[in-house]
Amino acid sequence: MQRKRSGNSRALFAAAALAGLCLPAQAAIIGTCTIMIGASGTMKSNPAINILGSKQPGGSSAGATITANSTLCSILNLLDCYTVSAPAPIAFTSAPSGGDTNVTFATVYRLDGSGLDVPGSSPQRVTNGTHTIQVDLTATKSPGIFPAGNYQGTVTVRCE
Repeated sequence: MQRKRSGNSRALFAAAALAGLCLPAQAAIIGTCTIMIGASGTMKSNPAINILGSKQPGGSSAGATITANSTLCSILNLLDCYTVSAPAPIAFTSAPSGGDTNVTFATVYRLDGSGLDVPGSSPQRVTNGTHTIQVDLTATKSPGIFPAGNYQGTVTVRCE
């Protein structure tokens, strides 16, 4: 007895192949970048009271530790798979009334103890491993002076 071939076998094969293409793709973690916040910085004013900054006398930088780990970068022997930046905020997190008026913000950071100030919005490449970052924030009021009170600013460190 001879088996009769079904005319639908090609259609079934095509449907199965299409279903295989429509399944969700399996994702693999190819890297991580972890930021551990360290010491908070302290902003101080200049004598004219129109600048608040962590680089002013008595101020201090904020710090963090960045751990970059990318398997793909290790396999391909690439040294620049992640970049780090610390862009300036657009306003204080908290400030007295009028404290945010006519204020511009700027940040700089240093990686791994380097004395070189990098503008906050300029990404720097980092290799796999652990790195330290020190961040400074400066707020300049022009025209005028900062009103008395408590100020708080937050800088977001990015690893992308």
